Amino acid sequence: MTQSVLQSIAAADLPERGQPLAGGTFVTRYWLNGQERALILMPDEFEGAWGKYGVKITGADSYSDGEANTRAMAEAGSEIAIKALELGAHIPSCLEGQLVMAAKADGLVTLREDRFHWMSSQFSADFAYSMVFEDGWLNTTVKDLERLVRPVRSLPIQ
Repeated sequence: MTQSVLQSIAAADLPERGQPLAGGTFVTRYWLNGQERALILMPDEFEGAWGKYGVKITGADSYSDGEANTRAMAEAGSEIAIKALELGAHIPSCLEGQLVMAAKADGLVTLREDRFHWMSSQFSADFAYSMVFEDGWLNTTVKDLERLVRPVRSLPIQ
C-alpha cells in the first residue's frame, strides 16, 4: 500500500537532525542535482538480491541519486527496488548511504551492524555497492546475493 508522502518541505519546517520527519528520521540536508534536499531514514528494513549477476541496468550508475537508481532498478524488475518505491522511498545511493553512516556516527540513528546493506549504485554488470554500518565500509558485492535494504526518502527543501 502506498502512503501519502510529503512532496517537499520548507527550510523553516525542518526539525533538528535525528528527529522525526515524513515517517522516518531526519538525517541531514544535502545537495543533489542542483536542489537542496532533506534526507530521511525510514524505519522499514527488508532483504533481497540487488539484481541478476551479469546484467547491467541502464540508469542505475549514479553515485549520488538513489531515487533515479532505484527507479531504473524497478523498471528492470528488481524486487527490492519495487518494494522501496511502494513505501514511498528508495534505496540509498553511495552518497546517501555515507550520509546515513555519518548520522549513525553522530548517534542520531540506529542501524544494524551485523550485515551488509545494499546501496542503489551499480558498479558493473556483476556488482553493486553495499555498506556495512558497523564502520561504514563501502564494498562491491555480487548482485544476486541477499543483503539488507534500509530505504530513505529525499525531499526537496523549499
